[in-house]
Amino acid sequence: MELFKPMNIAENKPLSVESDGNSERVKCLIIGSGPAGFTAAIYAARANLSPVLYEGLQPGGQLTTTTEVENFPGYPQGVTGPEMMEDLKKQAIRFGTDVRWGLATAADLTGSVHKITIDGKKVIEADTVIIATGATAQYLGIEDEQKYAGSGVSACATCDGFFYKGKDVAVVGGGDTACEEAIYLAGLCRKVYLIVRRDALRASKVMQDRTFRTPNIEILWKHQTKGLFGNGVVEGVTLIKNKGEADESEVKINVDGFFLAIGHQPNSSVFNQFIDTDEVGYIKTIGDSSRTNVEGVFACGDVMDHIYKQAVTAAGSGCKAAIDAERYLSEKK
Repeated sequence: MELFKPMNIAENKPLSVESDGNSERVKCLIIGSGPAGFTAAIYAARANLSPVLYEGLQPGGQLTTTTEVENFPGYPQGVTGPEMMEDLKKQAIRFGTDVRWGLATAADLTGSVHKITIDGKKVIEADTVIIATGATAQYLGIEDEQKYAGSGVSACATCDGFFYKGKDVAVVGGGDTACEEAIYLAGLCRKVYLIVRRDALRASKVMQDRTFRTPNIEILWKHQTKGLFGNGVVEGVTLIKNKGEADESEVKINVDGFFLAIGHQPNSSVFNQFIDTDEVGYIKTIGDSSRTNVEGVFACGDVMDHIYKQAVTAAGSGCKAAIDAERYLSEKK
């Protein structure tokens, strides 16, 4: 039974899609299903681009791991991450987006028609491609990170910091991101422990100075995280001080929140043979647009945003990408 058939909203007719089983030709292919991908789909569908969207390995993106979202406009009482992403998905489908599950496993962006391989089998030939594959937060690799996910463990201080107002929290990391998150949390929380593996910060001098000047940030030098503890929610962190040295010792601190700030990895590896990225892998876009160095290929959301990394900014960039794609096709005609 076919659960969903793409419809042309303007003519109320099924969309004609060229396909021979192993390949398919579409006007607009969207890769990724976070706020950026689904917003791009809504705008592209309303522009009659008949978008096909592949959800990827984590349908709904990083927000599906977030329990409460209180800073996205339109939800005065707040909403869970999975609920919000389901709303965006329904809205995209309502306007005719063909939402599918699948992974982009290879790309050929050399021609005027771009070819994306899905799951190593099917080739989608697309006039325009919108890359909205997001970024993946880097974790320490300890079991407790998953055990307490959404229950005290977070990879985004600006997303979840409000829930720890007046409480004690810990931030792991020693770079600019860790210092920025610690300073942000210091404005909300009673105390912030900054857990640093080495005896120095990797952050820029400016960020180091700001961190040192913030009175309620305590830096725990040469500490490594062993595990978390708590009854259903995080209540503290077990640390190893001076690991591997003669005076190695175990330390426990009581905290209500545990924030990871050891970086994000943009999910751009499938495309970086053709698309310009920075040294980390974030896709570079041209000026204020979503255009990449490849004509007809656009990027939005966390895969190109290493600064804000918010659901609302991702959604806005998805809107830009769809408008840019529509204008590109119009000019091409």
